[in-house]
Amino acid sequence: MWPAPYAWGQDGGTVGDNGTEHRGGGRRRLSTLPEDLQGRLDAVERGPVEAALLLEAVMSVGRELDLSQVLRRIVEAAVVVVDAEYGALGVVGEGTRLTQFLTVGVMDEEREAIGPLPEGHGILGELIRHPRPLRLAELSGHPASYGFPPNHPPMRSFLGVPVKIRDEVFGNLYLTEKRGGREFDAEDETVLSTLAVAAGVAIENAREYARTRDRQRWQEAGNEIVAGLLGGADDADVRRMIVDRSSRILAADLGVLALPSGGHTVRVALASGRDAERYRGLTLPCEGSFAGAALDAGEPITTADVAHDPRATSGALRRTGLGPAVAVPMATGKRTCGVLLLARARGSPAFTETETAPLLAFAGQAALAMELTERRESAEQIALLEERDRIARDLHDLAIQRLFATGMTLQSVVRLVEQPQASERLLRAVDDLDETIKIIRSTIFGLRVRGPGRTGQGLRVRTARAVEQAARALGFQPSLRMAGLLDTDVPADVAEQVVAVLGEALTNVARHARATAVDVSLTVGQGRLTLDVSDDGIGMTEHGVSRSGLDNLARRAEKLGGEMDVGPAGRGGTRLSWRVPLRPP
Repeated sequence: MWPAPYAWGQDGGTVGDNGTEHRGGGRRRLSTLPEDLQGRLDAVERGPVEAALLLEAVMSVGRELDLSQVLRRIVEAAVVVVDAEYGALGVVGEGTRLTQFLTVGVMDEEREAIGPLPEGHGILGELIRHPRPLRLAELSGHPASYGFPPNHPPMRSFLGVPVKIRDEVFGNLYLTEKRGGREFDAEDETVLSTLAVAAGVAIENAREYARTRDRQRWQEAGNEIVAGLLGGADDADVRRMIVDRSSRILAADLGVLALPSGGHTVRVALASGRDAERYRGLTLPCEGSFAGAALDAGEPITTADVAHDPRATSGALRRTGLGPAVAVPMATGKRTCGVLLLARARGSPAFTETETAPLLAFAGQAALAMELTERRESAEQIALLEERDRIARDLHDLAIQRLFATGMTLQSVVRLVEQPQASERLLRAVDDLDETIKIIRSTIFGLRVRGPGRTGQGLRVRTARAVEQAARALGFQPSLRMAGLLDTDVPADVAEQVVAVLGEALTNVARHARATAVDVSLTVGQGRLTLDVSDDGIGMTEHGVSRSGLDNLARRAEKLGGEMDVGPAGRGGTRLSWRVPLRPP
């Protein structure tokens, strides 16, 4: 039941914490109440104990600021002051539908056996349609009575009054079964109406407190996103902050961020919360999905039951026990960059206009943040491409020309050298310079055609990175030699396999070979790619390299029309040679 911080004296005075009785204490406390409520309390013709009990109920309801606690306290207080067996408060939503129904006196087991909560039909609907006090000696005798569902406790007497906030009907207070088998009288109606007025004041205070608190939360969320942008957060981080912060503020069980996609569809870019894995990566038609309906409408849309909403005929929302939902377009000017969808579990309170109003403003801020992130990443990409072009120009105009001039000089010197061995060495140097020029040209071309990011890195860079990462496990830096047009002639699927094979081969060496040196060679020529990995370890016969791992590497080569050999290296270790054609046979 609801707590009463004061004990009551025999003549109705209050007893303070020190045990001293203060006569007329209840009347002194009336001065803190609104005028209309004071007048109603004065009109209640009850004994001092009953009057003090009603006053304490009014004050108790007004102490809370959290709306859910206020509503619960109202029902508990009503049951006590009117001496009823059962009490309930129904919150009226759109039309005549009840969006919340709080009960007192019904046990959890009974409530579960009864089934779904009422929606506002029968006697409950009568009070919604005609918001004035209703007192019945026999519930079943009223024309609007539908009877009770199975497993419902028997109820005869009934008293209901509307709860108003100014001229707005917030909901209704219902009491049934006056204790002792009696009927509710006119005095009970006056008392309950008085409590309903106090409830309206308390609800309005709680609403204002919630609005102030939520404004602060939304402002903090917006500030956090701005701070993330200034700190260099990428697009994925910004999206995650948008969904997480809005879900937390509105107590949503599921948050989804959907982006416009081709063919009048939306793609789920991010999902967080209840059964989020069902939604990640989904592409849904705009017609038939709740997010798509918001995108087409260009304004927020809400529903009390998304699982049965005609605008959500496709997608997983109909199968996960969700109820109230809101979808808000994220727009900057005339451009809509996404839709933010929030949903609560079935049976939860519906999203109110008070909640969705700041959500729309937040969605606009979030859309601006996403657009700024995209522009920043585009600027970074342009800067990267410009830097690559500069490097490519420098390599072409400076490095290649100097190497070419050096080669020409060496060729002219060959005629002046009389010793055959010296001439041979000079010619080999010229050949090496020619090969180096080819490699640089391949690198220049790769810089100009590859995009930024991991998937845009050339095979040379990825190979060097794999060797560098293996050095940590090996305890030393392997030697690496690369030759040929690796970044231009090697298809993407072959490059992916090469990096995977190299990583596995170096891992095997680190685990089993006990090597002190490893040589890696990756060459492209005559339509083939060859990867050689040699070590100076204990050899194949003594260390137990997993045959399944080697078989896997061999199958990778066979799928590409190539082959793999594993045998002894020249210095006593093991040599793995993996060869594939650059084009499928």
